[in-house]
Amino acid sequence: MSAWSRITETKVKFIFFPITLFYWGVIFWRNVFYNFRFFVSRKVPSKIISVGNLTAGGTGKTPAVIYLAKLLASTHKVAIISRGYGRKTAGTQVVTDGTTIPDDWRNFGDEPTQLALNLNGIPIVVDNNRHRGAMYVIENFNPDIIILDDAFQHRAIERDLDLVLINSQASTADYKLIPHGLLREPLSHIKRADALIFTKSNLAQAPEKILKMAKSTNLPVFNSTLKNSGFVSKDLKPYTVLDNTPAIAVSAIADPDSFYKSLDLANVNVVRKLAYYDHYEFSRSDLDTFKNTLKEHSGSIIITTEKDLVRLRNLKLSGIEICALSIQFVLDNDGEKYILEKIS
Repeated sequence: MSAWSRITETKVKFIFFPITLFYWGVIFWRNVFYNFRFFVSRKVPSKIISVGNLTAGGTGKTPAVIYLAKLLASTHKVAIISRGYGRKTAGTQVVTDGTTIPDDWRNFGDEPTQLALNLNGIPIVVDNNRHRGAMYVIENFNPDIIILDDAFQHRAIERDLDLVLINSQASTADYKLIPHGLLREPLSHIKRADALIFTKSNLAQAPEKILKMAKSTNLPVFNSTLKNSGFVSKDLKPYTVLDNTPAIAVSAIADPDSFYKSLDLANVNVVRKLAYYDHYEFSRSDLDTFKNTLKEHSGSIIITTEKDLVRLRNLKLSGIEICALSIQFVLDNDGEKYILEKIS
């Protein structure tokens, strides 16, 4: 690193220090108030499983929630509650009653819409007030189990099982508080969890420091992988990508590297990568960029992620061949057994 770069980095850290300090203070006192019961976590008449993380995005929560819902739905009535990040609506919104298909992802957020497109017979509700959402779900769908999507920081509801996901691909530098890193709260708070699950273990080895931290908590620690399960068209039907087909990889997710590695494992011939920020809302001008990039690099198809396809599939894609790489979250046998025993 040059002297100029070190000086610049030092200045940036100095500028953001008050923001970090304020953010840390809010998180610290909020958790203190919950720990000493000034803020109350309320019990609801249904079993609650929280799936969350300590970092901002990239851990694979959505595939994990899909896996968990399918695992439990064979023996229980399951429902899902999500905040619905980035949605244009407010209050309690029903994404699906288990049979309906969401009409516009912008009403619910891309991740809840992705859940609805991948799960049958499972009601999904979005509400930034998790307790209010839970009571609505219980009154209208009477589930045995409610899965709270991305809820580790939302302590208003008591949970029967608190699962925290850790991205194996994240670097040690990511484990600093926002805005210097990706941490939503101090790493030590992970001890509130009931179990830890390392995700994407087939794509990368977690940093030694994080592995030691996980072990030091004395919590159950499990591993999971992301399994490629083929490609789907914009109509969510099976799609075939022929070997050596030149493809443009388009992603707007928190961890694009995992997408690229999954494409490599699927033997996709990626000739160009286009990356956007997480939850990015694609527009007509982006489609023009896709067309120009396909032409410039002699590409035949756009390959994207399932979450990105949610935001792309309703645009007018005339002249653009597009599909998504479908992936499945796979938990190790010990982890699956642990969850089933805890929730039985």
